[in-house]
Amino acid sequence: MQTLYTFAPIIVLVVLFLFSAIKVLNEYQRAVVFRLGRVLQAKGPGLIILIPIIDKMIKVSLRIIALDVPGQDVITKDNVSVKVNAVIYFRVMDPVKAILEVEDYMFATSQLAQTTLRSVCGAAELDEILTHRDQINDQIQSILDEHTDPWGIKVTNVEVKYIDLPQEMQRAMARQAEAERDRRSKVINAEGEYQAANRLAEAAGIIQKYPQALQLRYLQTMREMTYESKASTILPIPLDLFALLKPQGSEKTGDKE
Repeated sequence: MQTLYTFAPIIVLVVLFLFSAIKVLNEYQRAVVFRLGRVLQAKGPGLIILIPIIDKMIKVSLRIIALDVPGQDVITKDNVSVKVNAVIYFRVMDPVKAILEVEDYMFATSQLAQTTLRSVCGAAELDEILTHRDQINDQIQSILDEHTDPWGIKVTNVEVKYIDLPQEMQRAMARQAEAERDRRSKVINAEGEYQAANRLAEAAGIIQKYPQALQLRYLQTMREMTYESKASTILPIPLDLFALLKPQGSEKTGDKE
């Protein structure tokens, strides 16, 4: 019993040592260990052992981080004031660089994203930002990836979330869209009249070449008139009468000459 009391402090010290020395890291975590101020290689995942008081550990997550870039007031190349918001997806590829090369890689990446978003959108016109958003996203991603590579960070994707336009610009764009729709409507209407005129000219040529077609058209018109108004009385006139009048008129004209 006395022996147990003698070794009890030692047992307690061993338990405390193991409790403070043994650490467990998840699969997506890495530990950057500093020993007496000097960095060791990143450790993990799983079970790692640290020397109490001597070793200091900083955990770094390797999962993709979605960083929301606050709305930035931008003046585009064509002098239009807009407010642009974006989201950036990045991950830590080298935990040691992420800790040593920059004080706070989250804050640094956020500030760099804001300035890059303003500079890229400010160098483009409003129509380019609205219609070529993929090119704007790729350009921002390329710049961010180039600047964050020394920090051990990889920017995987950039997406411009929304573009807030002033009310005056929204009304102007609505008027422009309405005018464009009116223009297309007039063009389509004129194209339809042109095609109809061509078809009528072709039909007139066929009737002139085949006079019997005029008689068929005359009968068809009478049939349509009976469908529209059944209370009306229709008196058909043979078209041969008009054919007989035409030669007589031409002969009288020849006598006068």
